[in-house]
Amino acid sequence: MTHDVSQWLTEIKTLRQQLTDAQQDREQAYTSAANWQRLYEMEAQQRRQEVARTRQTIADLTQELQQLKGTSPLEGGIEADPATIRAEVEKLQTVAELQQKLLEALTERDRLSQALKLEQANHMQTRKGLTTALGDAIDMLSKDKG
Repeated sequence: MTHDVSQWLTEIKTLRQQLTDAQQDREQAYTSAANWQRLYEMEAQQRRQEVARTRQTIADLTQELQQLKGTSPLEGGIEADPATIRAEVEKLQTVAELQQKLLEALTERDRLSQALKLEQANHMQTRKGLTTALGDAIDMLSKDKG
């Protein structure tokens, strides 16, 4: 009989230790999930600030470009109406001027294309990292609950 009681007491002690270990693991998982969420929020905030700065830079450069051209910024953003473009092209008198204007336009197009590709790559990298982090946090929480 004493042997049965001591066996039960040993089993209870083992179960209590397992429960304590499981609770500690759960707390660690919650802490890790909170940390990942904080990191995710920080990264998202940085991206929002980066987008805002980029938009402001684009607006500033557009305004500066319009001032250099001697015209006012166009309604609705960067797009120019066809009449304005046609008038600017008609001002060009020689093939050399036309070639120079074409070279400037192609250079600007290439620069903007590269900037867009870089931003898309950065966005995908951030998305991939945050998705992985979120998946890891969910896995840890699932293991705690399971």
